[in-house]
Amino acid sequence: MAATFNNLLDKLHLTSKENEGPPAQEPTKEEFEELKAKYVKSGQDQVFAFYEELSVAEKAGLFERLKSFDPDHINELADKALNPPKTSDDGGEVKLEPLPDEATASILDSKDDQIQSWYTSGLELVSKGQVAVVLMAGGQGTRLGSSAPKGCFNIGLPSQKSLFQIQAERILKVQQLAEKESGKKDIAIPWYIMTSGPTRGPTEQFFEEHQYFGLQKDNVSIFEQGVLPCISNDGKILLESKAKVAVAPDGNGGIYQALLTSNVRTDMRKRGIRHIHAYCVDNCLVKVADPVFIGFAASKDVDIATKVVRKRNAKESVGLILQKNGKPDVVEYSEIDDATAEAKDSKQPDLLKFRAANIVNHYYSFGFLESIEEWAHKLPHHVARKKIPYVDTEKGESIKPDKPNGIKLEQFVFDVFPLLKLDKFACMEVKREDEFSPLKNAKGSGEDDPDTSKRDILNQGRRWVENVGGSVESEGAAEETGVEVSPLVSYGGEGLEFLQTRTIKAPAVIEKED
Repeated sequence: MAATFNNLLDKLHLTSKENEGPPAQEPTKEEFEELKAKYVKSGQDQVFAFYEELSVAEKAGLFERLKSFDPDHINELADKALNPPKTSDDGGEVKLEPLPDEATASILDSKDDQIQSWYTSGLELVSKGQVAVVLMAGGQGTRLGSSAPKGCFNIGLPSQKSLFQIQAERILKVQQLAEKESGKKDIAIPWYIMTSGPTRGPTEQFFEEHQYFGLQKDNVSIFEQGVLPCISNDGKILLESKAKVAVAPDGNGGIYQALLTSNVRTDMRKRGIRHIHAYCVDNCLVKVADPVFIGFAASKDVDIATKVVRKRNAKESVGLILQKNGKPDVVEYSEIDDATAEAKDSKQPDLLKFRAANIVNHYYSFGFLESIEEWAHKLPHHVARKKIPYVDTEKGESIKPDKPNGIKLEQFVFDVFPLLKLDKFACMEVKREDEFSPLKNAKGSGEDDPDTSKRDILNQGRRWVENVGGSVESEGAAEETGVEVSPLVSYGGEGLEFLQTRTIKAPAVIEKED
């Protein structure tokens, strides 16, 4: 009966894959005593409070998790987080300036021939097999009303495609464009997808069920970002249950360490990768493996480049990419006073001086990623004070706190920027309506929600159709006036001449040339 029930759960995808594989083995007495001694020495031995009560599988799981942490290092992080050192930028005034002109470019006012030059060189690098993509996809769709990975989310397009499918098809299209341009066959852009503990299994299953959306399975690698233990307000590692440490993902800045521990960097090296595009899953307009961006960054010979959009107004609460005390950096809206936020550009008085809004869309040279070991330990950990459910290690009771009782530690992907010299960093401004529409909020929020994501894709498709001389008609509601153009038909508005004299009845989806 139990086997039948488990088979049913498997079919409904309600079982966990965590416990599959060979039976768990309890660590030897010597292994256990050696590990426990480290935690006793660091004053964190409360994590073993219930060890003798656990099953063999639970003991094995707890041992493996604790073995993955260095308790002395955790103590250092906790101390810095709970007792932060006073910093005042060496006692001097913080100086903020836009990035120098030579480090920047804008799609909004670059000449067409310059953009075409970047595009052509980017496609050439793709055709040489030197371009890879890293996707940061660790988040669940909790705020969207779903526990599934955010990439699985269907924003309501006529095609009903998920974010993962949209992005996979953009990679397929760039491969096709590079093949057409170069005359080569079987060009591949490897796609490395960083998940978290809760999203890895469902992400792998989703890709398998959809046959990797037409991509070769060997060119899609799904890996997992690291975790850090949750820390109590008095610096102790918290237990989620008697057999489990309370942990949290280490933030999108954990990408650097994860590239090492997952052997992604090793795979890139074997493939001869030289240029990497990295981005977040929740942007439905992202131009994955964008040849223009790759070509721009490669032409600058930089370690990191980033895409930005123009800040809407002085009050928009976005992080800004700029130079801080002569180093490239991201400064949050809350860190900037009104005078700085409202300052005008002396060369273009109708624009803000600081307008480069961060959209977490980056380029890395592989050469720079080869140096991760030299700087990863320098990246700061940021503190998020949270209500963290835990087990009282003295009483054995499970407690759900009603106020913040501890901290979660995370790193940000841009924390590495200030480690670079200005001449190894570049920034490209792109059109918001073409490249940035994040999915953050539940349907009906009116901002950064499924409806705005859907609207922005449909409006983009309408512009593309009209740009080639086609027309779009609609008898429906205002939000149903657009056209969805499949990435397999057009990556960025190219190749739509077959629509030149056509009238499209919206809402519509164009999946092939006919």
